[in-house]
Amino acid sequence: MRIAILGAGYGGMAAAFDLVRARHQVTIFEAAGHVGGLAAGFKEPHWDWSVENYYHHWFASDKHMLGLIDELGLSEKVLFPRPYTVLLHKDKWYPFDSILNAILFPGLGWGLNKARFGLVGLYLRLTNNWKVLEKYTVDEWMGRWAGKTVYEKMWQPLVIGKFGPYANQVNMAWLWARLKARTTRLGTFEGGFQAFADAFGEKLRTLGVEIKLNTPIQAIQPQVDHTLKIQTDETGQNDETKFDQCLVTSSPRQFADLAPDLPKDYLKGLLELKSMGAVVMTLALKHKLSEAGHYWHNLPKNAGYPFLALVEHTNYVSPEHFGGDHIVYCGDYLESDHEYFELSEAELLERFIPALKRFNPKFERGWIRKTWLHRTKYGQPVPLVNHSQNIPSIQTPINGLYFASMSQVYPWDRGTNYAVEIGREAARLMGKDYPK
Repeated sequence: MRIAILGAGYGGMAAAFDLVRARHQVTIFEAAGHVGGLAAGFKEPHWDWSVENYYHHWFASDKHMLGLIDELGLSEKVLFPRPYTVLLHKDKWYPFDSILNAILFPGLGWGLNKARFGLVGLYLRLTNNWKVLEKYTVDEWMGRWAGKTVYEKMWQPLVIGKFGPYANQVNMAWLWARLKARTTRLGTFEGGFQAFADAFGEKLRTLGVEIKLNTPIQAIQPQVDHTLKIQTDETGQNDETKFDQCLVTSSPRQFADLAPDLPKDYLKGLLELKSMGAVVMTLALKHKLSEAGHYWHNLPKNAGYPFLALVEHTNYVSPEHFGGDHIVYCGDYLESDHEYFELSEAELLERFIPALKRFNPKFERGWIRKTWLHRTKYGQPVPLVNHSQNIPSIQTPINGLYFASMSQVYPWDRGTNYAVEIGREAARLMGKDYPK
């Protein structure tokens, strides 16, 4: 078959990897000038490694991602440095990246609250029955079983930070998935995630995949001969090409815009899916911000910080990889109409600078060598109660047209591991539907 894949993120590239090895002719169309999707990165001339636009890492349990890397023969480049995650309590930072540290965290005191926290955490790690949990909101389930104090101190700030106005509507299966699958060990790739994406892209090219960068798609149109017409605008003039199958890996809303010929019910389902956007400012500093060496700072919204998380990347991997720069991310999940999507980089930096001094009283504006701002309005799907009933099928009602996005990896949370899993599942379905 002649197959088009829209999007050179990890899901699209994973699908292409399987399809081209099944001897299909595959073309990837990517609007950006590079592969990698939301896990792409950037690099300064004096850096040896790239820095991700939106901070990323792998978990030791990411079997789909790590398995793909092994198939590509790149496992020796996967690194698992030891990061330190901390949680704020009464203006002090406490380690919170192991069972022991969770037990010792003073925010819960001792006695019943600590016991309930431990027992609920243990239950969620052991159970596999997430379909029962999705019937309840996190607020309802945690309030009942963990108790108000434990929930409000430990879990509610995470849910509010992630989902803002939807926080009290998010279902419990989402929190179960985070606790079930994630590990305290965090992995990265030698050279950065962009180095992996570039190596993956080159592998696909050697297998025969055509990757067309800087080529946004204008429309997908089903034809009477059961092919799909892919309309691009890569040279300033419309270019229409027919394919037997097409896999789209964009956001649900973008997919709806590209394929208006989809049945009304399927389009309605796409447009009703909710998501949060992401805003991340990256700073190159002349000095270390966290003198204690903390990597991930969890920040409750009610603590008065202008962002959700501060991640000091060079407390995870050495600043030597970045020419001595100390790399810091200030990130947040926000509604798509939030003012952070409209403010300029300079305006947003002014909002953030006072908060940086709270991490290190010695911090001065002169420490900042350079900043970068990345924003996406599709950064975190919002899973409401009984969300499994609302997920669009990978195989759409239009013959030969498929859709694979992070909105469909539920109950798991978005991430490169699940992008690979759903991309390969889409490839399996596409191969299965091929008329022999």
